[in-house]
Amino acid sequence: MAAEIQPKPLTRKPILLQRVEGSQEVVNMAVIVPKEEGVISVSEDRTVRVWLKRDSGQYWPSIYHVMPSPCSCMSFNPETRRLSIGLDNGTISHQSRVTMILFVLELEWVLSTGQDKQFAWHCSESGQRLGGYRTSAVASGLQFDVETRHVFIGDHSGQVTILKLEQENCTLVTTFRGHTGGVTALCWDPVQRVLFSGSSDHSVIMWDIGGRKGTAIELQGHNDKVQALSYAQHTRQLISCGGDGGIVVWNMDVERQETPEWLDSDSCQKCDQPFFWNFKQMWDSKKIGLRQHHCRKCGKAVCGKCSSKRSSIPLMGFEFEVRVCDSCHESITDEERAPTATFHDSKHNIVHVHFDATRGWLLTSGTDKVIKLWDMTPVVS
Repeated sequence: MAAEIQPKPLTRKPILLQRVEGSQEVVNMAVIVPKEEGVISVSEDRTVRVWLKRDSGQYWPSIYHVMPSPCSCMSFNPETRRLSIGLDNGTISHQSRVTMILFVLELEWVLSTGQDKQFAWHCSESGQRLGGYRTSAVASGLQFDVETRHVFIGDHSGQVTILKLEQENCTLVTTFRGHTGGVTALCWDPVQRVLFSGSSDHSVIMWDIGGRKGTAIELQGHNDKVQALSYAQHTRQLISCGGDGGIVVWNMDVERQETPEWLDSDSCQKCDQPFFWNFKQMWDSKKIGLRQHHCRKCGKAVCGKCSSKRSSIPLMGFEFEVRVCDSCHESITDEERAPTATFHDSKHNIVHVHFDATRGWLLTSGTDKVIKLWDMTPVVS
């Protein structure tokens, strides 16, 4: 009797459309040109290139322009086709490398941050400097909300600073602290009024600013630092990319829960065994002190024996298995373990991404000096 061959379940994953090669150094930023099969890139090799797809199917540089210094960042406005470029030498408004640049068409402003720890904004028409602010550390993320004129600045210390910009001055609104590593990327959703921050601590945090409740949701799905973020508003999916080449697509249309604060205790909050610094209880009970752990679901301080199990908790942002206490492990249902993210391998260490929502294309730039174009419609839909 012949064995029945079961067809493999179809795994939905990004489709690699094209590799764009030819840069001599790392491409720090690149964008997909709307309504055309083209890419604009800026690189450490000082070049600005406009790549257009030829009849052969390959992308070739139709425009090749050399700048006086390595190109560290760029901002492209599709409506006006204006390209703003920041350089390694600080040109035009910083004493050292420009880390982020943002052109705001509605206000004719150019916002920028540099390794000199300065945030500045200029009039794009006159070139006049309108104002500035000194950040606590080198800024590595920059986003702007046109409606409220709030600017979000993420820096290497791990904090996010929110400023309210006027025509010639700014006021500090607040600062967010949630990462244990430096902020590496920011992404702002003006519709839901949600800010996403990625960090070298491998995590993404969703800050619900519009809800006015101070909610911060952690997303743990990377094994290396998060390098870039992009948000698909129409499907409410977040795309996060890591230095290990991982592309994670998060479903943000589910009701997520905040991770609990870790509780402090001198003894296990399950079995009351003393922790190793609790000398008095160790002496009184004649017991050896134990190492302290924390349950990721309830936040209680527990010993290793009372937290021997592992589980994923996707609704709390833990897509990988994490330590939970034995009682919480029993309470987690199979439905609660259902993943809320999909994981994909770009096969290069990503430094930058750009998502074209109209076509569902994702551009990734890597440390291998290669730009890759992906069709994300199988996973972003």
